[in-house]
Order: sequence, then C-alpha cells, then structure tokens
Amino acid sequence: MTIEVRPATSFADVATMVGPKRPDATVCWCLSYRIPSKENQALRGTDRGDRVKELLREKPPPGVLAYDADGKVVGWAAVHPRADTSFAGNRKIPHVDDLQVWSIWCVRVRPGHRGTGISHHLLEGAIEFARENGAPAVEGYPVDNRGAKVDLTMAYVGTRALFEKAGFTKAADTDSVLNGFPRVLMRLDLR
Repeated sequence: MTIEVRPATSFADVATMVGPKRPDATVCWCLSYRIPSKENQALRGTDRGDRVKELLREKPPPGVLAYDADGKVVGWAAVHPRADTSFAGNRKIPHVDDLQVWSIWCVRVRPGHRGTGISHHLLEGAIEFARENGAPAVEGYPVDNRGAKVDLTMAYVGTRALFEKAGFTKAADTDSVLNGFPRVLMRLDLR
C-alpha cells in the first residue's frame, strides 16, 4: 500500500478526518489539546471548524494527513510544539526536561482503512514533519495497554507498542489514565 503523508493544509481533508458529520455539531476537531481548555470549551458548532481553519493557515500547520495512492485522505496525526499545546501546563503529563519538544497527541485512521498500517505511516510522517520544522525531539502520550484491546473512541492517543515500533522509548510514567489504561510519556530524540 502506498501512503503519502504531508502537512495538513486542506481544511476539507482535515474535516473529513476529525470534523463532524453536521457542520453545526460540537465535536473535538482535534482542538482539545491544541488550544487552551477555556477556549476549547467556549467554541460551539461551526466556530470550532472556523478555529481549525485559522490553525491551518499558521506555520507550521497543526498536523499531518495521510493519503492513499488515489489521493484520498485516510489519516490524521496532530503534531505541534508542546509549548503551543495544553500539554505545556498539563499536571498529569510530566515535563522530562527543558528541551523544546514537539507533541504527537492524536493518530486517527479513517474507517475502512484501519488495520492496514496507516497509523505507522502517520507516526513516521509526524516525526519527519517535526524534524523538518526544527524539533529536537518528539513526544507521545499513548496508553500502555500491554496488547489488550483499546476502545476505538479512545485509541486516538496510540499505544506504547505503536510508538516503540517507531523508535520511541519510555521517558516517564504519567498520572493520566485513558480507557482504564495508564498513559506513558514516550520520547524520540531527533538531534
């Protein structure tokens, strides 16, 4: 399977991956960790999509998209400097050091394409995107599910095994739990 991962600049493709079926619905849009909590909670309906449009115009954009050989969008990964995310002040996810790391907090594969390895392509693409934009290291905060099934709605954070396959190592435990599984801080040095 040929998968191309590139910076997320198409609003329509981001909407396909993380937007609602109805434009006025209030859903995540992958904003929960990207913008301050107060702003995230205040945004309703189409205002959420409008905020995503703003983020897509920024340099760098807020993530990467995966496309199949036919040019159809099949995946999304959120990646950005940790300092510009809610992880900067998150009390449950520790800071390992003062390095200006980037965070990868959401890996989503389009229904009908899951189980085909796209999440691995997305993670590799997110790493390369961070590297190209000067990141000294990248972090992820996946669940340590030890092979147990993760509820699909909570699988967006990835698994420890996914991150390990991409070369990440566990840097710290966290106080965060998702779907009954502890989350771990995984780190990949890019220097």
